[in-house]
Amino acid sequence: MTEAAAPWSLRAWAKQLVRTELRLLVVLTAICVCLWGFFSIQGEVLEGDTYKLDRSILLAMRRSGDLGAPVGPRWLQETARDITALGGFTVLSLLVALSVAMLLLHRRRFQAAVFATAVVGGQAAAELAKHLVGRDRPDLVPHLDQVYSSSFPSGHSAMSPIVYFTLASLLAAGEPNRAAKGLLMAAAVLLVLAIGASRVYLGVHWPTDVLAGWAMGAAVALVATLVLHRFAPHHAPAGSLAKERPVAPDPPAS
Repeated sequence: MTEAAAPWSLRAWAKQLVRTELRLLVVLTAICVCLWGFFSIQGEVLEGDTYKLDRSILLAMRRSGDLGAPVGPRWLQETARDITALGGFTVLSLLVALSVAMLLLHRRRFQAAVFATAVVGGQAAAELAKHLVGRDRPDLVPHLDQVYSSSFPSGHSAMSPIVYFTLASLLAAGEPNRAAKGLLMAAAVLLVLAIGASRVYLGVHWPTDVLAGWAMGAAVALVATLVLHRFAPHHAPAGSLAKERPVAPDPPAS
């Protein structure tokens, strides 16, 4: 390296360091905001301060003359059931099992371990919160889906960002196209939002249950993504070929 090139190399390294640390700071801030949001909502729920807001939003999604019927056409109710199933235990369990198996087949053991740990840890945290808060399901409107556990936080809303955000991050890590990365993340966000909204639309969760679930799930997904980006071994993209060195010709026979 020449003396003229050394300052430029040092400057590039400094810029990369600042960019990396800035990203780390942004992610850590987002994690803290999500956790603060979850515990703030939990405190308000325990004090009963969210009832008026929850009630107004829940009733706004039902017909005034018939609380058993949600607003909108019949097909919207069926669509809500289909969407809510994408955040259910069966679908997410199958998706997680398949994803972990694929990661192991591609020798991505660290990624598989982090993903599985995030899912199991998130499920345990959601169940613990349900047990501690013990909030009853909405009783203002008939439920349009089967429910078996406490209301706060929404399990669908908590687990869907853990699974879909982390999967999107794993897929985006090996995608060189920025537009494709953006599409993956946008699709994951829209899917998570739709799953959470469907829980309120079907009358099985208070809106603050969903908000708290999103906050918890996003925090876990961000922690998992941070660990993957900081500590996961980096592999060359599939199909990429290293430049081969020219092969020296054989020496002439003597």
